[in-house]
Amino acid sequence: MNKQTTTVRRRHDILFIAVLLFLCAAAALGLYVFREDGDTVTVSIDGQLYAEYPLTEDRVVELISDGGFNRLIIEDGYAYVEEASCPDGICSSHRPIGHNGESIICLPNKVVIEIHRREQNQPDIIS
Repeated sequence: MNKQTTTVRRRHDILFIAVLLFLCAAAALGLYVFREDGDTVTVSIDGQLYAEYPLTEDRVVELISDGGFNRLIIEDGYAYVEEASCPDGICSSHRPIGHNGESIICLPNKVVIEIHRREQNQPDIIS
């Protein structure tokens, strides 16, 4: 290959990477902007449904399992783990969640906290 062909190929590669990065950024922005707020907190312990709570009611919930305990706080439309007995504490350092599909998982205590949207305001297209 000569020098001119290499330069043209390099420009095309840079242009391709720039377009690809732009498309990825646009997709991420779209997902962020159009995400849906949740209205229900679902708590599962060891794979079993433990409880469901509305995000609209502020409360403190003590989750006690064979693995230990987690203190779940629900306030201002968000849920977070304030304190946990697990050794790593990743769940208690997780940011508050409040959007549909978000979750906090405490593996040592086998606790899964998920946000769901129960009230769907979408038209019924099957009728």
